[in-house]
Order: sequence, then C-alpha cells, then structure tokens
Amino acid sequence: MNQKVEINFPFAISLYCKRDDLLHPLISGNKFRKLKYNILEAQQLNKTTLVTFGGAFSNHIVATAAAGKENGFKTIGVIRGNELEYQQLNPTLAHASSLGMQFFYVDRETYRNKENPNFIESLHNRFGDFYLIPEGGTNNLAIKGCEEIVTEEDKNEFDYICSAVGTGGTISGIINSSSNHQKILGFAALKGDFLSNDIRKFVQKTNWEIISDYHFGGYGKIKPELVAFLNQFYEQTHIPLDPIYTGKMMFGIFDLIEKKYFKPNAKILAIHTGGLQGIKGVNQVLNAKNKEIIEYEI
Repeated sequence: MNQKVEINFPFAISLYCKRDDLLHPLISGNKFRKLKYNILEAQQLNKTTLVTFGGAFSNHIVATAAAGKENGFKTIGVIRGNELEYQQLNPTLAHASSLGMQFFYVDRETYRNKENPNFIESLHNRFGDFYLIPEGGTNNLAIKGCEEIVTEEDKNEFDYICSAVGTGGTISGIINSSSNHQKILGFAALKGDFLSNDIRKFVQKTNWEIISDYHFGGYGKIKPELVAFLNQFYEQTHIPLDPIYTGKMMFGIFDLIEKKYFKPNAKILAIHTGGLQGIKGVNQVLNAKNKEIIEYEI
C-alpha cells in the first residue's frame, strides 16, 4: 500500500507526501519500483542468481536481498570497501545477510570500475551466470517501474513533484510520466554536477531541475541541523524520514517554501522513497560520536 498525506504546516501552499515507503516492508519505496521489472526480466531469462553493487549502508543492497529471497534467487552483493572494515557487520549488511545475500568486498579503487566489461567478466568467472542489477538499481527497466509512481490523479492535482536523487533513476521515471505543466524537482543527495547528465540519458522532457543545495556533504555526512529537522518533523507529522535521501529533500522543500521559491497557492507532492532501514546504522555512528540521534528506528 501507499498513501498521500497532507503535511499540515502553516504554509501558503499545499504540501503532500506520497508514502511509497509503505509499498513493502523490506523492498520499500523506489527500490520496489526499480526492482519490479528487473526481477521479471531475470525470471524470463531463467536466471537463478542476482548480482548487484552497493556501499555498506545501501538500501538497495537490502532491497535486492529481500527481493531475491522472496522470488527464489540467490543474491550476491559486491560491497565497496575492504572486508576488514566489516568483520562486524553493520545493521544494513547484517540484515542483507539474514536474507541470504552473500558478499564480495572490493576496494574503493576497484569498485570505481564496476561498469567496466573486464570487471563484469571477472565477476562471471567467479560467480558463474547471473543477472546483473546496477548500483542503485538504475537501468531502463528501473525507469519503467519508476514511471508508475506518478498516477493520472497526481498529474492533474499537483503543480510540483519532488524527489530525492541518488543515481537519477527514480526522478527519470517521474519526469517521463509527468504532465508538461508540472515542475519536477530533484534534491541531490550527493555533491557534484554529474546528475543532470545521467538523467538526460533517460528523459526527453525539460520540465525538471536538480536542486543541489541540500546534500549536507553527501552520503556519509549526517549534520546536527538535519537530525534536528527529522526529529521535529516526525514529532509533528508521525512520518519517519531517512537522513540520506527523503529527509534532505523535505528539509529542502521547507527551506524553499520559506524563500518563496514556489508560486503562490501551489500544490506540491513530495515522494517518500523509503530507505528507513538505514537509520539504525546512522544512529550507531551518531551514538559513537556522542551526537544527537534520530529518535525513531524502523
């Protein structure tokens, strides 16, 4: 299931959150969308193993492990970082392991070659035949799944649709299925200007913009200002946000509202893309640094 919930703050505009995080207990949000047609393709090709890539706190790693277990696939995660770093598995890797995923650790330099044909061939030599799912799940089949996020009702009801952006797959699907009168805003979770070029590989429309002012330093940086916002938002709405993607997006939306970025009386739809499993690991890091933690875990 998913639902649209109005965020009742004293704004001169209407803000709704689409709870795609409620689609599935383990394969939530955009990961459910991205994996849907990839799983079907792997089944049609009679593959029995899924191989994918991710960092040690990757939502995609857990989602692929869960999708594999649910659909009868063996799963292998190629993990960025030396194995010695993860002798004691963090909550994300421990969860994926409990779902049956095996790990293959590669150093960060090797990991940068994850799309290199020679590296892929080396994985086939090691693991045999498999269906390859890219880092973050983004490929043409993932875009197809993400095009289903925006419904016909959404196209008619909202002036703006907002999404967090990691690899660009989710927002590409949203752009493709949006109406031309709508403005699609992507809130970058990472530093860098590469996202727009990645998105242009999948879209033809021009009714979109990447907002790069709210990445808070990137994936591994959790700033106190963001943690305080997440806790306040949850206290007032009872909607949990993750600190890597959706939380940054919502922080950015609130800030842009205050700065009068949106046209008067606008209706905004913010897509909750899930990722809540990572909160436990983030809180471990914050606790170790004696910093304020996120006051909810999923």
